[in-house]
Amino acid sequence: MLHTLQATAPEVLLVLLASAMYLAGTFAKGPCRCWFWSSIAALGLAAVVLATWTMNSAPAASATAVVDSLAVWGKVLALATGLALVLMSDAMSLDNRAPEYFASLLLVVAGSMFVAGANELVLLFLGLELISVPSYVLLYVTRRDVAGQESAAKYFFLSIFASALFLYGLSFLYGAAGNTNLQAIAQLESKLPYPVPPSLLVALVLVVAGLGFKIAAFPLHFYAPDVYQGTTHTLAALLAWAPKAAGFLALVRLVTFAMPYLADKVSWLMLVLAAATMTVGNVLGLLQTNLRRLLAYSSIAHAGYMLVGIGVGALGGSRYITTSGAESVVFYLVAYAAMTLGVFAVLVALASPQRPVETIDDLAGLARSHPRLALAMALFLFSLTGIPITAGFWAKVAIFSSALVSGQDHYITLAIVGMLNAAVSSYYYLRIIAVMYMHEPYGAVEPAGSRPALCVVAACTAVTLAIGFAPGPMLDWCVGLGLGR
Repeated sequence: MLHTLQATAPEVLLVLLASAMYLAGTFAKGPCRCWFWSSIAALGLAAVVLATWTMNSAPAASATAVVDSLAVWGKVLALATGLALVLMSDAMSLDNRAPEYFASLLLVVAGSMFVAGANELVLLFLGLELISVPSYVLLYVTRRDVAGQESAAKYFFLSIFASALFLYGLSFLYGAAGNTNLQAIAQLESKLPYPVPPSLLVALVLVVAGLGFKIAAFPLHFYAPDVYQGTTHTLAALLAWAPKAAGFLALVRLVTFAMPYLADKVSWLMLVLAAATMTVGNVLGLLQTNLRRLLAYSSIAHAGYMLVGIGVGALGGSRYITTSGAESVVFYLVAYAAMTLGVFAVLVALASPQRPVETIDDLAGLARSHPRLALAMALFLFSLTGIPITAGFWAKVAIFSSALVSGQDHYITLAIVGMLNAAVSSYYYLRIIAVMYMHEPYGAVEPAGSRPALCVVAACTAVTLAIGFAPGPMLDWCVGLGLGR
């Protein structure tokens, strides 16, 4: 019990502080920037607790939560991206709904941290729900128009459906294993009859279906474009990052490592899902003109790329060239966080009530009016495409290399499909760059807005370039996590 409290101290602290903000907000008498600064202070305090207390606790195989290298990495990344999302939300700081908004953001970060260190099915489900439930609140409080309400309703009902699938799958898994501890479930192989009981196959399909909604994988991807389009830039960034990162961490822990006896089934399932997800995301992305809708299909395609790593990781992977499958997913998530949050931070910095940035044409002439922001946006789009000397290029190298050296013919074919998909995606990314640099502006361009959002742009630019020019340290660190089997 003491170890679990130590292992979850930062996220428990965030939950308590978020609850205090909800309570204090009921007595607030008007707008106040204190909610913005309180959120930043809460994340800083959680980081201090993580560094001084949590990281000194010894892992225990039977504990509810663990503090292994993957857990620490996930929690640090959750805090860093949570800070970026708070900074991008500066415009909400003087809104009457600010207490609920920033408290919900803190809960999303706490849920991501719970998932990162979960060693029990119950805690894993709790962490995922702690991301979903505050997201409903965020989607509703930020926009009360018809589009916003439709976006919130779609996400609410479909998320509940996905949670039910996931929980039903966990019940089958518990029934077969007789235990909720992930490491105990992983040791089930010696006790299983041959062939594997059908209940475990049902559990696998339901679990992957439930998590497939979180990561926006085919065929549970269809909600993403509508929800992204109906919300704000900041919340679209949140949905593109937090559920996806938590979903992939859950896949690594639950599917890749806790079910080694289903490696072949996982491998083939991920093969089909990866090919379908990246292809659907990229092909439909070609047809989009709305920026958030386009970025929704982009996030779907990137989920397909990362599913390649999950499939290779289930087989154990190889290290002839770079990282194993699971380690390549970890590396990809770092690069994906920088380039995706960076794109949305640029949109937040540019948008204003007088000049909303909704379509590709709204960026026309940006290179003339805001050359630095246009350059940053071009860098992030190049990284999303996978152009060399960007973080996205090395992320794709890590993913596709793990497939090419896996020794599996079908994964070599999948790597080729992934490379072709990356080439297809270049059209809709480069189209945005062409509009920024080659078109005349259609209307008056207002000065850039949120200064905190500009800080996020600068930080994401630094990370994207740093990994792009020197990927070795990050790749070595990912290999040092010891996720390859």
